[in-house]
Amino acid sequence: MTDLATLLEVGGPVAALGGGAAYARARHPGVYWSTVGLPVSTVRLLSSYGSVMEACGLTVAPSRLRVLAVKATTRREVRPVPPRRGIIRPTTTGLRVRLRLAPGQEPADVAASAERLRHAWGVHAVYVTTLKPGVVELRLVRFDVLRRVRMPRRLRPDLLRVPVALREDATPFVRDYRTVPHQLTLGATLSGKSMYLRHLVAGLARQPVALVGIDCKRGVELAPFAPRLSALATDPEQAAELLPVLIKEMEDRYDLIKARQGIAPSTPDEEITSDIWGLPEDERPVPVVLFVDEVAELFLVATKKDEERRDEMVTQLIRLAQLGRAAGIYLEVCGQRFGAELGKGATMLRAQLTGRVCHRVNDEASAKMALGDIAPEAVSAACAIAPERPGLAVAGDTSGGWSRIRTPYLSLGDAAETCRESAHLVPDLPALKPFRPDVPVRPPAETPGLVVRPRPVTD
Repeated sequence: MTDLATLLEVGGPVAALGGGAAYARARHPGVYWSTVGLPVSTVRLLSSYGSVMEACGLTVAPSRLRVLAVKATTRREVRPVPPRRGIIRPTTTGLRVRLRLAPGQEPADVAASAERLRHAWGVHAVYVTTLKPGVVELRLVRFDVLRRVRMPRRLRPDLLRVPVALREDATPFVRDYRTVPHQLTLGATLSGKSMYLRHLVAGLARQPVALVGIDCKRGVELAPFAPRLSALATDPEQAAELLPVLIKEMEDRYDLIKARQGIAPSTPDEEITSDIWGLPEDERPVPVVLFVDEVAELFLVATKKDEERRDEMVTQLIRLAQLGRAAGIYLEVCGQRFGAELGKGATMLRAQLTGRVCHRVNDEASAKMALGDIAPEAVSAACAIAPERPGLAVAGDTSGGWSRIRTPYLSLGDAAETCRESAHLVPDLPALKPFRPDVPVRPPAETPGLVVRPRPVTD
């Protein structure tokens, strides 16, 4: 009986701790990492660092001075020298450690061994980033951060910068229109493309920016955000009327910039500008972000009579993509399908869209159209996205870099409510007033009448 009581006293807490750790690892990986995974991984890295580096071929022969010093002071065997390790910095998703490469090594050597390091230290992934010549940073991610996306809390929103997703290395993916002015976003039905668009609109709704929408799906995607939109076109006919107005707005802004460039010899150099961001704040026009949802509808024509209108709209979109950045007009082109067979101008328009985000698509041609010209190896990653993981996408730009990202869940009601609360931020652009969408008036909430409890009459 005494042995049974002792077993219960010792085994009960151990079983409870083991069960709690298993539950936390499956349901709350961040909690499990902070309590169990962090100390275990730190000890494993510190104890096996030298041997792992040697096994991965990341060591070099010691210098002659080191060999002489070791032989003069000890009788130990002179071993190869691994990269010098910096301080281990814990994060909410893993570890970060800086390495100073030994002479003769390059960052590509460490990047090629990332998969070996992942297995050796028992982490989910290892990412290598070059900080400066001779110094790289290893980012160890302990669990799959894209399985259940949690955006970092300390994100400072800035003008035309919107954090919309999480990268696979646990860093935020920020849509920066000042750096990447135009972008192509593709995704099949239920791939998460609409969720990505919601985050963009909700993030920009809180900023002093004019939002313009072209939604040829009769407005089903962008109409809920009508209180914050400066203009909305819901079919190709309306889009054909709206695009020339944006072209005229762009030309007026160029006239404003040219007027500023009519400079006198006494004008300081810092006041000379080639875009709206160099203008004084009181003269600077408000930035405009144009969302084009279902871009294929602008290219497709049913009759020969519509071809002239299609060609004109495509030409205007290309002009906005080529010249709009300096005028503060940015494009966000979205669609389920995008290919050269859409017609004249499709490939030329794509060439002007610096950023690319490809969700799950129904055909490899769309993935190649989005990523094939900037990162051919990213095409296979986009085609491998499973339908069970909506919001997962491959993001890249014309620099050749790419990464997997996933957008957190945001309901349509929450995004629409954000737009309603930010309706007062709609800028005054007289040219776009005819295209301002009708905002339905919300009925006032019914307040229940006062209920008076009857009091019994007593003698």
